[in-house]
Amino acid sequence: MPRFDLASSHFHLAQLTEKRVRVLSHEGSATFNPSVLGLGDISQRAIPTEAIAAIFDLTGFTHFCRQIDPQLSVPLYLQTFLDWIFSRIRDETVAETHETGVELYQPLPFLIKFMGDGLLVLWDTASMNNVNITNTVVMCSMICDSYTQHFIPTLNSKVAEPPPSLRCGIARGTVLSVGSKNDYVGSCINLAARLQQLPSISLACSRRGFDLHDTTIDEGFRKEICLRRVSIRGIGDNELIYLYEKEVGSMPARDRKFYKEV
Repeated sequence: MPRFDLASSHFHLAQLTEKRVRVLSHEGSATFNPSVLGLGDISQRAIPTEAIAAIFDLTGFTHFCRQIDPQLSVPLYLQTFLDWIFSRIRDETVAETHETGVELYQPLPFLIKFMGDGLLVLWDTASMNNVNITNTVVMCSMICDSYTQHFIPTLNSKVAEPPPSLRCGIARGTVLSVGSKNDYVGSCINLAARLQQLPSISLACSRRGFDLHDTTIDEGFRKEICLRRVSIRGIGDNELIYLYEKEVGSMPARDRKFYKEV
C-alpha cells in the first residue's frame, strides 16, 4: 500500500488578519483521495474467483510489539518471518525440480496480504482437484507446526520473546476483486478470520468445500482430524469445522464445551 505524504511545496504561509498561518493548498488537499489505498481503478467491475482463503495469525504479536525499543526488533522479526513463510509455501508447492525450473503440485497463491499481525493468503481453485485442495490444508497445517518446531528456535540469537505460535483459519468460497485486483473481499475471507480466532486451536478449516476424510487423503492425516459444530459470530450457530483431535482432547474444559460433537 502506498504511503500518503504531502510535499513541503503543498504548504505556504498566509496572512490572516493579525497572524500568519501555515496553509495546505487546495491542490495538496485534493491528493488525499481513494488513490492512497493503492487499489487502482475502484470503479472496475468486480471479478469473481473461486478460492481458498487462509488467515495466518501470529499469536502474541501485539505483546511482542510492546517490548522495549520495538523499532529494533520488530523489523528484524518480520523480515525473517516473511522470508521463511514465503519460502515454506513455495517449497511445499514444488513437485519436482528440473534444470530450467520447477514443476508445481498446484498453483501458488495469487494474493498474499500483510494484515498487521498476520497474513491473508488466497489460492485460485479453478484448476485444483480434491487432492490439491486437501494438500493446501495440509500445507497450512505443516507451516503452523513448523513455525513452533523449527522457525522459533532460529530466532534465539535474534529477538527476545517472539510471537510463540502461528494459527490458521481456512475457508473456501468466492472472492471478488476490488479495483485493479490489488485486493479481494468475500465471505470466505471473513469466515477464515473468524476460524483462526477460535479458542485453544492452531488450525480450523470449514467443512464447506472440503472433504478431509476422503479415502484418497493420507490416512495418517485423516486420523488426526475430527469434525465439530461451533457457533461463529456473524456466520452461524452450527457451523461444521475440521479440527485436530489432539487439540480438542487437550484443551481446557471451558473451551472444549464450545466444540459440539457431530
